Amino acid sequence: MDPRAAAAEGPLSLLGVTIRRSTVLGRFFLVYGTAISLLLGISLDLTSASSFASAFPLLLPIFGAVGSMGGLTVFTSDRMKGALEYFLAYGISARRLFANVLVACLVLVTIILAVGGTVGVGLYLALGHPLTATLAQGLSLYGVPMTYASAAFATTIGMYWTALSSPRTGINSPIGLAPFLGILPPVAVLVVIVGLAETGRFSTSIVIDVAIIAMAAVAAAVVLLLSLSGRLLRRERLLSPT
Repeated sequence: MDPRAAAAEGPLSLLGVTIRRSTVLGRFFLVYGTAISLLLGISLDLTSASSFASAFPLLLPIFGAVGSMGGLTVFTSDRMKGALEYFLAYGISARRLFANVLVACLVLVTIILAVGGTVGVGLYLALGHPLTATLAQGLSLYGVPMTYASAAFATTIGMYWTALSSPRTGINSPIGLAPFLGILPPVAVLVVIVGLAETGRFSTSIVIDVAIIAMAAVAAAVVLLLSLSGRLLRRERLLSPT
């Protein structure tokens, strides 16, 4: 089929294919993130109710971000193999390619949260512990949204890096470093909270405020990078560098 004729008929939808490929190519990250989230929730449940309520929402984003790298794996592989060139030729914009990968990333995060979060909270309640305000606020205001924001942040930075970089031996892919970018925001929040505790300024309200501000900052960075993708990443940036 002539790419120009296909473009005239309208751009193809690759969202479903991208999600399936992200699940397959990123299965190691997905299994790893889900398994660690499960072990984390179960171990905290069996330790004490207070440990689970206070620590689980803070630690969940770290492993959720690590498990979401399947979408970035697909994007990096397609660029290196020249597949993005064909997608562009068939009328799919660079921003659309970015959005597909980001949605795939969020789907993987949803799987991790659905399994790890449901089992962790379910076991917590099954052991007879009440659903406290600390746990409910921690999950709804920080744990869940920060997991999505951190994963999206790592994926977006990884896509920029992939598009702007040239292959070099040993460092031709951002996949190795991207998970660390994803865990950086929640780890920074943990450092701040520990610092507040050591200075005697620790309180539930302050912790919630710090968590919300950090989550909002990460989400804003993702939105800004995506809004600038059409301007900063021209079509030739998505062509195969080899």
